[in-house]
Order: sequence, then structure tokens, then C-alpha cells
Amino acid sequence: MTLLVHTFVYDSDGGHHFLEDPEHGDTLAGFESTRTRLWGSEAFRDLGSRFFPQLDGSDLYVEREEIDDFLAECEAIRPHLGHLAGQTGYDTEYVTKRFDNIVAAALRAKAESGGIVVW
Repeated sequence: MTLLVHTFVYDSDGGHHFLEDPEHGDTLAGFESTRTRLWGSEAFRDLGSRFFPQLDGSDLYVEREEIDDFLAECEAIRPHLGHLAGQTGYDTEYVTKRFDNIVAAALRAKAESGGIVVW
């Protein structure tokens, strides 16, 4: 299985729908194993991450009112991606690309007053 990231917006009735996905490959957030080995790892938790570790055991929903906090967390984590890759056994390029896909979805969500889901 593969983890994917999608951007959603809210309908006028409070429901939500997904925006059109970007180019193929840009929705990839990792293998299913990255839930625990990467995003939910102690290495991420040690950096003070509160969003990414939620993937260890469930899907990650970032609601529109949380997008700014999520993006701030991503900005704080970005300088540590190489270290995180080494700590978790993944290639730095692999981690960076998946992380960039998640951040890009969050930036789209911010622009559209929506949220993201990683599942």
C-alpha cells in the first residue's frame, strides 16, 4: 500500500470534496511502512512534531484552521530531513520528495481555505 496526500475544501453545506490532484507522483506520501518507520518515528517526535506522528496508527487530517500550524511545523522540520532519513533508514531524497508533496498539498489547502488528508 502507498500513502497519499490530498487537498480538500469545504462545501457550503459543511461537507468536503477533494481538489484535482497534481501531476502523477506528486500525491505520494510514502509506503504504508512510513507511517511508523518515518512519520511516526521517535526521531520525528523528538523534534516536537505533533502532526506527523498521528500517522502512526491512523490517517492524518489537517483541518483548515490547523494549516498554518502544520506549515510552521514543516518549516521547523525541513532542516532535519537528512538526519531523519538517516535515523529511520530511508534515503534523504525519498524523504524530501514525500515531505515536499505533503507541504505542497498544505500550501494548496491554505490558498483554497481547505485542509489535507494523508492516508
